[in-house]
Amino acid sequence: MASHHGDRAVALSVQLSRAHRDLLRRIEGLRSDPGPRRPDDDPLAAHCLAFCDALTTHHRGEDDGLFAQLVRERPALAPTIAKLVEDHGLISSILSRVRELALRAAASPAPDDEAVRRELDGLAAILESHFRYEERAIGAALDATAPDGDWPGPVFRPGEA
Repeated sequence: MASHHGDRAVALSVQLSRAHRDLLRRIEGLRSDPGPRRPDDDPLAAHCLAFCDALTTHHRGEDDGLFAQLVRERPALAPTIAKLVEDHGLISSILSRVRELALRAAASPAPDDEAVRRELDGLAAILESHFRYEERAIGAALDATAPDGDWPGPVFRPGEA
């Protein structure tokens, strides 16, 4: 019978997976947004910026909280965690480009939503791969480790940051 200690760890890996699914649903919604209904209405840009903020908060929470805690608990994970943090840096540079395009679209009388969508398509593919790898790489450690430390909420609830 699993102890309460172990149940909490399993719940953490499940929560991480749910947070990832939520982020993927959000980017999929952005990619399928039909675009402005009126020339002065560009919700894609605003939603895009909100998504970028949520993803950035999620990754910062992982880097500063979840990953730091895991490395303390499981030092052997350090190289894997370093790779995930590096991925976050690469994703952050793509997010900068998405933000730039979204801001330009929001300020334009004829927004180029297609440019934003193309960038989102690439970002979505990278995120799917990154999230799968992350869940495989640290899921087992989360399931086997139940630290009583402070696990940052933004990791598990990226939309509430």
